[in-house]
Amino acid sequence: MSETPSTTFSMVHLTSSEGQVHSPRHSNITHPVVAKRISFYKSGDPQFGGVKVVVNPRSFKTFDALLDNLSRKVPLPFGVRNISTPRGRHSITRLEELEDGESYLCSHNRKVLPVDLDKARRRPRPWLSSRSISTHVHLSSATAVPNTAPGMLRAPRRLVVFRNGDPKTRRVVLLSWRVTQSFEAFLQYLTQVMQCPVAKLYATDGRKVPSLQAVILSSGAVVAAGREPFKPGNYNIQKYLLPARLPGISHRVHRKGKATLEKRKSGNWKISVITSDFPNAGTSSQVYIVLYGQCRSSLPIYLYGRDGARFQDGHEDIFTITVGDIGKPFKIRIGHTNSGCSPSWHCKGIELQNMNSGEKFYIPVQRWLAHEEEDGEICREFPILSKGQPVLPVTKYEVYITTGELWNAGTVANVYLSVYGGKGDTGSRKLSRSKNALMFLRGQIDTFFLEAVNLGNLCKIVIGHDGLGPGNGWFLEDVVIRDPTTNNEYAFFCHRWLDEGEDDGKVVREMYARDNTIFSARKKLELKIKETWDAESWKFMKGNTLQFYSKLTGGFVRLHPDGSVDAIGEQTDRYGLFDVIFNKGNLCIFQSHEMRHLSLALDNGSASGGALTELRVLYQPNRCALLESALYPGHTLVVDRHGKVADESSAGYAELSKEFLVFVKGVFLNSAVVILTTGLCQALCLQSNGTCTGAGHHSEQSYWRVHRVSSGICMFESVKNEQMYLRIKDGHCNGTGTGDTDCHFKIKRNLQNASISLESLKSPGLFVGLQPDGQAKPVIYTKDENVCFYPRVIQFGRENPMGMSATPSQGEDKIHLSKHQKETPLESKARHPSPLSSKKERGNSHSTELLVSEDKWKVLVLTGDTGTQANVTLWVYGDEGVTGPISLTKDNPEKLFLPRQKDEFQVVLSSIGEIYKIRIGHDGRSGQPEWSLQRVTMEHMKSKKTLNFIANVWLSQNQADGDIVCELPVMKEGKPLFPLVRYHVDVYTGQLKQAETESQVSLCLYGERGDSGLRLLHRSNKPVRFQRGQIDAFQIEAVSLGNLQKVLLHCEATDKSQYWYCEKVVVKDPGTALESIFTCERWIPFMSQGSMHSEIELYCQGED
Repeated sequence: MSETPSTTFSMVHLTSSEGQVHSPRHSNITHPVVAKRISFYKSGDPQFGGVKVVVNPRSFKTFDALLDNLSRKVPLPFGVRNISTPRGRHSITRLEELEDGESYLCSHNRKVLPVDLDKARRRPRPWLSSRSISTHVHLSSATAVPNTAPGMLRAPRRLVVFRNGDPKTRRVVLLSWRVTQSFEAFLQYLTQVMQCPVAKLYATDGRKVPSLQAVILSSGAVVAAGREPFKPGNYNIQKYLLPARLPGISHRVHRKGKATLEKRKSGNWKISVITSDFPNAGTSSQVYIVLYGQCRSSLPIYLYGRDGARFQDGHEDIFTITVGDIGKPFKIRIGHTNSGCSPSWHCKGIELQNMNSGEKFYIPVQRWLAHEEEDGEICREFPILSKGQPVLPVTKYEVYITTGELWNAGTVANVYLSVYGGKGDTGSRKLSRSKNALMFLRGQIDTFFLEAVNLGNLCKIVIGHDGLGPGNGWFLEDVVIRDPTTNNEYAFFCHRWLDEGEDDGKVVREMYARDNTIFSARKKLELKIKETWDAESWKFMKGNTLQFYSKLTGGFVRLHPDGSVDAIGEQTDRYGLFDVIFNKGNLCIFQSHEMRHLSLALDNGSASGGALTELRVLYQPNRCALLESALYPGHTLVVDRHGKVADESSAGYAELSKEFLVFVKGVFLNSAVVILTTGLCQALCLQSNGTCTGAGHHSEQSYWRVHRVSSGICMFESVKNEQMYLRIKDGHCNGTGTGDTDCHFKIKRNLQNASISLESLKSPGLFVGLQPDGQAKPVIYTKDENVCFYPRVIQFGRENPMGMSATPSQGEDKIHLSKHQKETPLESKARHPSPLSSKKERGNSHSTELLVSEDKWKVLVLTGDTGTQANVTLWVYGDEGVTGPISLTKDNPEKLFLPRQKDEFQVVLSSIGEIYKIRIGHDGRSGQPEWSLQRVTMEHMKSKKTLNFIANVWLSQNQADGDIVCELPVMKEGKPLFPLVRYHVDVYTGQLKQAETESQVSLCLYGERGDSGLRLLHRSNKPVRFQRGQIDAFQIEAVSLGNLQKVLLHCEATDKSQYWYCEKVVVKDPGTALESIFTCERWIPFMSQGSMHSEIELYCQGED
């Protein structure tokens, strides 16, 4: 699409001077260019005849440019991403490695399947065959029009094809499905029709036609060229293609016998175009006009000059054109293609004269047609003044375009719009000036102004873009156009993709108006509710166990033994579980999981049997559900802010809620198969290149198998691509994990929208997030939807008590398991919850014991003058993970850690990489809690590698600095690998009433290099800690953590009167003078997910 008018008419190019047009002459090449002529074939497909490409520095400057070019010629699912030698043994990565005259294989991944090149080369060349092998279209002759080719579409479109620079040589072809299977096949077909090499196509105004989609969207004519550039000419196509009629304007189709009458009605027009006389008013661009009459409109008419010196400052250019019988003209459109070195143009006026009747019309323009002037438009419309005819006003329409909220819904392509009404159309206009700085972003409404002669009542629009190729599309929600002269609004509802790789593959859509925007809004709401039910209905399958959460009360719905109902239950409350025992559409019965004789009903808050227990689930667009009585429609479960069942009229609307979020129990059991949906119709999907996108479909490609590591910790393995795990590593989030600690995720449940977030266990504070284009990346947790996933169970894990699938089509949605998985006994899987080992590891003949023994270390602890009987614990940190806590104990603990004694222990460290620090301490709970620690030595039992940690610290709450835990860095060449840092921690207690606490408060710092461990904050600069409005200063010594990311606060309060209100925590690194602020502003403990939490994670708000 382009800024030139996109109507159903074909372009006419006529000028007043009709000089002879010379035929192009093919000159001999006198200076040959060194080039490589190479054949490329498709991996594993001997039926693909190959493509020949000439590779030289001018055609392909980079290797990626060659891959992109081949992706358009070789049909592969994900394009050409690998080129290899014919047997697939060596991959080509540089243009210099390609050899002249050789053949190569193309594939979309590293796996290459050999091809019998002799068999593939047996295809006859198109020059030697009467039909194209790639298109299989019969050609009766080179000049005949193929009107009766077999197998054509019912109404194939006609296309006029001109030879570049020679308008007299033209052919009319039919765009049937056989010749339009691919762009390359279409070019081969035109090569035979035109009897000359066709490598490129142009529109008649010189714009390049880059794809088959652009051919179909063209105005009815193209110029076929070889390797040479476009050559302007008078490409007259009016007598070859009959223009279609405009909406609302009658059009008579004449019989063949009346062709002379139509010709007699055709008129000649003299057009005078006056360019303003001030500097830089002229243009180098190609100017066109379109005339609109009472019968129909003309074709776009390009005003070409003989010498190229047209439309200069102060000049009047005169042209003679021939158009059909358009009737009495009422408007004119004038514009240009914005080409050349100085395309801006200021037009003074236009004069029209009908050379048959002598009637004259003058149109005062006095406007800029330039991107950088006025409103930036290069196309304008003006009414034509006629005696006895009303003058149509020029209207500036307000256009509101809403991009959908799907991931990757936005586009950076050029968007074009044509508006049609009872009085013509606007032509194709590029939408380039929005009120927003960036246009067509996901979920954004862009406002444009479109100036045109008033169209009357609007009836339809045609909207599209030039972002060709899968993944370069746009999800359009709707378009609303307001006519300021009548104040009417016309709504055009779309809610579809304009993407070659989505939906039906169209990038242009035609939509008809609804003059009632309220009706359009209602339709959008109904569609959103339907999509929400489709996404959430799996939860209500028979056998599932549910919980209903009220956002108003912050608690779960409970059914008590006496039949009463409230909504203040905790997540672990046994009375808050309900089993779905009946399901028919959205009609369900929810039986108490604890008391099988009771079911949830709406009978004054009591439960009973019979029809009262049948509840209809009504979903809202915000994923909340209403529970409506099937017996009494309109009667729903309503609770007040105290969690009591109430009548809707018993209190103010703000004090009541009838919306509940629905949670399913047992979603992340071991071996479950889930979809991590990112929206109502999208999901987190593993792509062929190993990256992950949130714009995937709800299909098997988006299935993930759950590997439960521990409570709340899981790994996610792609079902479609086994041994590929979701992971966060080195600042990237993808699906190339192997099942190590990079793939461990902590599941954080978000009660406010029934979603989950996945936090990396190895990199605390980093979550799986999505960018606007849907690509996954590690992000810091926020409450935004880019970190929210809505799990949908395809197959429950082994611990599911009902043993049923979560989807209705259990027999249809089969999960493909590998042979190894099918043959593994259930008991074996239960004993080894870790992910399946790689092929290399499965083929290893060493025993598990040997592998474990390679990770065994000997730990020697030397005690100073004072021993301890407390429980001693060790943590070991490596660059790939951490092991701990490790309890250092033996059968006779009373004989451990005696004064000046060396105690030896054996520990197993698995997959933590290079060790860089340890943490060691005791719990201070014995009769002798003080301890003098001199040194810790670690020796690898196989390699004999030794690590020495010099301590010389006193671990006592009563002496020294009061710490009972210390961190020790690895020494390298006599210096610590990372320095010890004494962090200054300021804890702010809030000003609220009873904000103080006497409870013990602990804190853990998290940074780029691990954490400090949970430290008790007991030695403050204040005599009494954590008083209202007080700032307590503490110090925590730890091996340097790098940039701080978050802190964890823990307050163990047994009584509500000892709850603590923390305002914020400020941490200072004295070595770098950096200050990190962690805002809290809440009570601890606090209620979340139906249970009390005594700890909270705070994330860094910035650095000063």
